[in-house]
Amino acid sequence: MTDTTAEPAPLLKEIFNRERLNHFARETAAIYPAFDGERFLALTSRGLDDLSIMQRLRQIAVSFHATLPGDFEKNIEILWALASRINHGFASITLPEYVALYGHDHFDLSMKALAYFTRFGSSEFAIRQFLLQDMPRTLAAMQSWSTDENDHVRRLSSEGCRPRLPWSFQLKKLIADPSPVAPILENLKSDPSLYVRKSVANHLNDITKDHPDWVLEKLSDWDQTNIHTAWITKQALRTLIKKGDTRALHVFGAGHKAEVNVETFSITPSSLKLGGAVEITAKLTSTGSAPQKLVIDYAVHYVKKTGGTSKKVFKWKELMLEPHANTELTITRPIRNFTTRVHYPGRHVVELILNGEALGEAAFDLRT
Repeated sequence: MTDTTAEPAPLLKEIFNRERLNHFARETAAIYPAFDGERFLALTSRGLDDLSIMQRLRQIAVSFHATLPGDFEKNIEILWALASRINHGFASITLPEYVALYGHDHFDLSMKALAYFTRFGSSEFAIRQFLLQDMPRTLAAMQSWSTDENDHVRRLSSEGCRPRLPWSFQLKKLIADPSPVAPILENLKSDPSLYVRKSVANHLNDITKDHPDWVLEKLSDWDQTNIHTAWITKQALRTLIKKGDTRALHVFGAGHKAEVNVETFSITPSSLKLGGAVEITAKLTSTGSAPQKLVIDYAVHYVKKTGGTSKKVFKWKELMLEPHANTELTITRPIRNFTTRVHYPGRHVVELILNGEALGEAAFDLRT
């Protein structure tokens, strides 16, 4: 009988496992024969099992500094040659981390190195150390990157100065005042690369959490007939739309109250165990005399360990509903644990949200 038990997913920190450390040592020695690979492996392996992914990344960068010649310019020359030989994109982030730790007295060379290294992974974490030290000078370099022919470099110009970049520290100055990054975002507002546009949208979405008016004003000046700009706008306002912000909904023609009757809003099954799924169904009938844009979301009030609930809004669908017409919608939602959410037993209320307003409610019970 075949064992169908799923193997546990490898931990993300295993990107920097001992095999990868050996890879670093071999490739560096191939470029710089005097490299002390044994010492490098001893330093990078120290306490490895107890280190997080970011701690491992930093330990590798520190170990490079201890085992390369010691002169920053010479070391960058070696690491420059190493960049294209690293066999994993995230693993190559060790190179910009080296720049972040040791390159502050060599600003121009550091900017050049970060712009090059980002092509192989990303320099988004490293550049933030320079923003802390000298934000005007660093943003000036990043603004020049925003017009670079390489989409990885253009993305870095936006991603690196996101005020709330995941896995990194917040940029408090830019949270307080986002205006210094406006020229960068302006240059990227219709970028042809989806990779870049995602960063711009996420950057703007970060800003909406502190300065929604600033973002809405800026987007109102952008040409929304451009498909790339319109895509960025839609993604940038996603948090405001989930909150039912009428100004954001107005941008998409859905700032009005939905003129509909909710004929049915139901969830099946009404009771289930963890690991199952619920099917959410809605039937809507227009009561309006003109076509109307509907932004349809649903919110799940997840039961918390303490017995309270926490609301999470999910996108469902956007549509045009003709006068007196009806539409039926169905969506399936798995109820299983994720790294970002643990489920607890109890009654989970689900709301139907139309153009930012809750117009229907149903529930399911999660059993132990």
